[in-house]
Amino acid sequence: MADVKQFIFFDFEMLCSKQGMSFASMESIRLGAVKYDVETKVISTFDRYIKPKQTEPISEFCKNLTKIEDHHLENADHFPVVLQAFLSWVGSQNEARFFSWSSNDLTRLELDASSHDIPQRTISNIKNNYIDFQEIFTKRVSKTNLSVENALALYGLSFQGEKHNPMFDAYNTMRIYHAFCEDLEKSDLIMLKRFIFENIKIDLNSNINLQLKYFIKRDLQDLFKEISIISNIRYARKLVKRTSKLVKKYENILLNRSKLFNEEIILYVQLLVQFYHDLVHSYNKHFSYGCKIIILHEHMTSPLQHLTA
Repeated sequence: MADVKQFIFFDFEMLCSKQGMSFASMESIRLGAVKYDVETKVISTFDRYIKPKQTEPISEFCKNLTKIEDHHLENADHFPVVLQAFLSWVGSQNEARFFSWSSNDLTRLELDASSHDIPQRTISNIKNNYIDFQEIFTKRVSKTNLSVENALALYGLSFQGEKHNPMFDAYNTMRIYHAFCEDLEKSDLIMLKRFIFENIKIDLNSNINLQLKYFIKRDLQDLFKEISIISNIRYARKLVKRTSKLVKKYENILLNRSKLFNEEIILYVQLLVQFYHDLVHSYNKHFSYGCKIIILHEHMTSPLQHLTA
């Protein structure tokens, strides 16, 4: 695999209507992108209107939302021409990573390529090197899907440029990416507030690990109050779901990107994850045999119970 030399952040503006439209019919009408050179850190931009196949005037709703008027599209090129210009601007696709804020942009690319009979191999490198950065950010930092503007706000940043301009949407997505990758401590502190200390007043400037230990122990103690060595299979299914929620709550600690978390806290989470995997394995095994009763072996529960005693 070629070394990654550039990051491409891209965004589509699409046809839209207040009455609603199927996603398939929401043709792209503008493509914006930002190219970030990993070595030189030089940023370059791409911004092109796209003339859709549909000939109806743009709805007032869409005009107000996107600030795109019919006259912008009158002399614009159709999708195949714009796509080729975009690919030429990108350069070596094998040396690029492609990002967007939600997978809708990749889906839009695939749909428009298909509707214009563009071979899938033309966009295969984009698909193979594509990252839905909103999905990663949601999983690692924000917990819920946020707009670009709200994601920036988590870092104390404001949106730069014209809103609903796809080039500026791409540029600001790049800014979130850099904050996520470079301000590791801030990212982990945001993650703690949104995943673990949600709706709880906590002093993030004090001993984080001491506060984490209290909450993890409390959650584990509550979990183990309801665990029985022998239980029915329906209750075990509920236990699997509850434990899964706990794992999602704490699993980002294992990444420890900022090195904020000490070995004790990491051990707690490691044991929780291991217990969850053992529980799922035991549940699936009992369920596959049609068992109505599930028996949890002591080795599954004793490590965590010992820590939380």
